[in-house]
Amino acid sequence: MANEFDPDLPSNRMVFEVRRDNSVWPHFPERLEELMEAYGLSEPEKEAFRDVDVRRLGEMGVHPYFLPQITRLFHGAARNTSTSAAAEAYRKSFGDQIVEHRKK
Repeated sequence: MANEFDPDLPSNRMVFEVRRDNSVWPHFPERLEELMEAYGLSEPEKEAFRDVDVRRLGEMGVHPYFLPQITRLFHGAARNTSTSAAAEAYRKSFGDQIVEHRKK
């Protein structure tokens, strides 16, 4: 994955601030359109968020640390296992690049 972090990308500021605001992050999916407008995201960024396409967001310059955080904003962080909804959303975006751990 080509991922060059762009600190000026509005998505980075939005994710950074939303994750730290306990009055906002629990309602992220319902408030997505409002938040994207408030932070001035571009149309390609908005489309990637609507699709929960973290791979595309990474290619646009979202910080790699935020990519799994974004799937948790949509699907929650409970049951934080490799089969959680957040992990499955991440896998959906990066499926061809994920190496599964296999027990020996």
